[in-house]
Amino acid sequence: MNTWSRFNIVSVVLGFAFLYLPIVLLVIFSFNESKLVTVWAGFSTRWYVSLFNNQGLMDAAWVTIRVALLSATVATVLGTMAALALTRYTRFRGRLLFSGMVYAPLVMPEVITGLSLLLLFVAIGFDRGFVTVMLAHITFSMCFVTVVVQSRLLSFDRSIEEAAMDLGATPVKTFFEVTLPVIAPAVLSGWMLALTLSLDDLVIASFTSGPGATTLPMKIYSQVRLGVTPEINAACTLLIGLVAIGVLIASLMTKRREVQRQRDEQAAFAGR
Repeated sequence: MNTWSRFNIVSVVLGFAFLYLPIVLLVIFSFNESKLVTVWAGFSTRWYVSLFNNQGLMDAAWVTIRVALLSATVATVLGTMAALALTRYTRFRGRLLFSGMVYAPLVMPEVITGLSLLLLFVAIGFDRGFVTVMLAHITFSMCFVTVVVQSRLLSFDRSIEEAAMDLGATPVKTFFEVTLPVIAPAVLSGWMLALTLSLDDLVIASFTSGPGATTLPMKIYSQVRLGVTPEINAACTLLIGLVAIGVLIASLMTKRREVQRQRDEQAAFAGR
């Protein structure tokens, strides 16, 4: 038993080291004084100053943030609507086709998705740029939001909605004041997932971007082919920190909502 326990501990440690040690080294060497990314020459923040003075990387970062925020918000709205349609309306004409179209990007290779979107934009004469990248990110991230929200709706107690409508609430008011607050943690989780996928995307953005719409992953990849620079380490560190802060805030908000919901339920039961 002890042998297996030690083996499990070592396996977990090695697994986490394999996953996170490269990220830790990247963060450490972003504070390296030397221009050589593999030789430590002392602590310094010079490369962060150099990064903010690099107009090309800053423009790419600004494009990435705008695309991620807009595409994640639109994908969350559309994904939540799709989840409601698939959960509440189990029988309607074209449901199988609709669900297949929603879930297709989950299993479709990114190269195929990017190429098909490129051919679509070219066929309709749509100039590639910021809008096309945003539309592409909405297309492939919406399905992830749908899966997350649908899993919450499947366990949703419909009697709460029925009670609200019996008391005179309209379906729209019932959704915004009863349903949405309950499924809000799932909606927020879907938004964070869509945001992370958009920030991380390289393949689809490479197919659908145009002049003036270069994202940060594309910029980093184009520079890495010529050699890794400390500025890239600094940019990646800031991106990691941004995502980590976002995940932390979302987790705290979800936990706070869950605690508040439990208190409201206890208060409701106590008032009976």
